[in-house]
Amino acid sequence: MAQVLVVCGATATGKTRLAAECALRLGSCVVSADSQLVYKGLDIGTAKPSEEEKLGVPHYMIDVAAPTDEYSVSDYRAAALPIVESNIKAGKIPVICGGTGFYINSLLFDMSYGGVVANAAIRQKYEKLAEERGREFVYSVLQQADAAAAQKLHPNDLKRVIRALEIAEAGGVKKSEINDSSAPRFNYVAVAVNFPREELYERINRRVDCMFESGLVDEVRALVAKGIDINCRCMQAIGYKEVLECLKNGSSESTMRDIIKQNTRRYAKRQLTFFKKLPGLVLLPPERATAENVLKILDSNA
Repeated sequence: MAQVLVVCGATATGKTRLAAECALRLGSCVVSADSQLVYKGLDIGTAKPSEEEKLGVPHYMIDVAAPTDEYSVSDYRAAALPIVESNIKAGKIPVICGGTGFYINSLLFDMSYGGVVANAAIRQKYEKLAEERGREFVYSVLQQADAAAAQKLHPNDLKRVIRALEIAEAGGVKKSEINDSSAPRFNYVAVAVNFPREELYERINRRVDCMFESGLVDEVRALVAKGIDINCRCMQAIGYKEVLECLKNGSSESTMRDIIKQNTRRYAKRQLTFFKKLPGLVLLPPERATAENVLKILDSNA
């Protein structure tokens, strides 16, 4: 019998609802695996689930970090893994739900990510360097420090480029030389809702429109008023960074919406590519993505 159920995939595919319904039937909980839901105060732009949407099911790893925190995948694993393990020990099947692939992998597999904790000083140094000399320059620094790691990254993937530099500088080891185990910690079943591309993009567009109607711009303004600005990692999230930039430039709300929709569609494409590499992933067409069908898959894994 599977010890863990994973509901993953692209944004706007109904993961939150499906995970809550499965956990309700299982009498268990949902462990969020979303790198933005960890932050307090980021509600609208992250589509943070309401109490009603949680269906009375305990949800963990939501609102666990301050907006000023530099929350890493190592921080997430350290907090989330004991929750998963304690539920398994109690005879329950926890439901891991989210779209942040590295978060999910940190729970499913024994991955150390270098064993190097976040170093704010190093990170800020390279972020400032990127602002002053561009992302390509920071990428060139990584090419010199760890050519093998650089080869696997795109120059525009600044967050991971900086993380690789952080590992090399703070840990004294090349990220490319880290041998993380791919052996799963748990017997798991993983499912993802597989919408046709155009339908997924329509859902994303509708979600972004809904965010604006719910007050996304005001939410960003309120965060800025509290001193939460572009220098905070949480404000690098899609939806927040675009609103910040447009407010700074005086761009229209229509422009904000279009940019966020485009960036979210691109992000969804990257999510799909990532999760399709997850061993054993079951892709469900929308009409088959019900708690009843997911639990049948779970039972067949017994």
